[in-house]
Amino acid sequence: MTIVGGTSLTDFTTALTDAQAYTAYSYAQNTRQAYASDWHRFTIWCATHQRRALPATPETILGYIGTLVDQVQVATIDRRLCGIAFYHRQARQPDPTDDPEVATVLRGIRRKQGTAPIGKVPITVDLLRTLVAACGENYRGIQERALLLLGFAGAFRRSELVAVRVDDLTFVPEGLIVRVRRSKTDQIGLGTAKGIPYGANLATCPVRAVRAWLKIAGLRSGQVFRALTPHGHATSRPLPAYAVGRIIQRAIRHQGLDATRYGGHSLRAGFVTAAARAGVAERLIMEQTGHTDVRTLRRYIRDGALFRENAAAQIGL
Repeated sequence: MTIVGGTSLTDFTTALTDAQAYTAYSYAQNTRQAYASDWHRFTIWCATHQRRALPATPETILGYIGTLVDQVQVATIDRRLCGIAFYHRQARQPDPTDDPEVATVLRGIRRKQGTAPIGKVPITVDLLRTLVAACGENYRGIQERALLLLGFAGAFRRSELVAVRVDDLTFVPEGLIVRVRRSKTDQIGLGTAKGIPYGANLATCPVRAVRAWLKIAGLRSGQVFRALTPHGHATSRPLPAYAVGRIIQRAIRHQGLDATRYGGHSLRAGFVTAAARAGVAERLIMEQTGHTDVRTLRRYIRDGALFRENAAAQIGL
């Protein structure tokens, strides 16, 4: 055993390995998965075009951008470049996406195509009532009713919704308190709580819907929302985040609507839009959504208030 400064080389190697293991927690799981997917796409493109992926040259990046520009939105190009940059930093290689010519090309693309995101359509309160009414009384229907109502009332992100555990729920006389252990704006896990009041209508009450699901599924621990068996019974496996969007789109499709316009974000966007139309103060909306940037919130609020506060409606046309 080699001793260096009173510490064995074996002990140092173990300590270094233990420290490096924490790098996996420096990024959110969704971010790591997105980077891995983007890197996989890039390496396939490089192999097809006989270009080296790591380290890549700025010219390779420009060629890749040229392939993407007519296929995806500007925001998607930006994200894929972030994934490429991430893998170069991890390999301690120069970042080819930081080249001045790459920046110039991206600026030109933004000016020509615009950068406004094409978001998913918010689910309105009336549509939510219709979706919930169409849910069956079997395991699948009861879980989906609880998921739709809780997701809307709590303005949850998909990842937050599927991460809710039974012991994160506290039923109180006023309704339900949901502990959010970690979120997009709370990556270090300080945690927060959301209050879900009883609904005025039994059919659309999120608190009663969650209680009904817990009772029929016999859940006393683990994730609230579960993957189901082919026969529709709850398993021990948590519902994956992507399944939230699929559940919403399936419910939308059953109403004869264009399901591609809706997704997992439609519940959260719908809550903000509905609250804005009802004249709820920004501060109260942000407390429920967990937004930290009011500018992001106001994108939804402007949509919700387009006709509530409209100058054209006041001029007698």
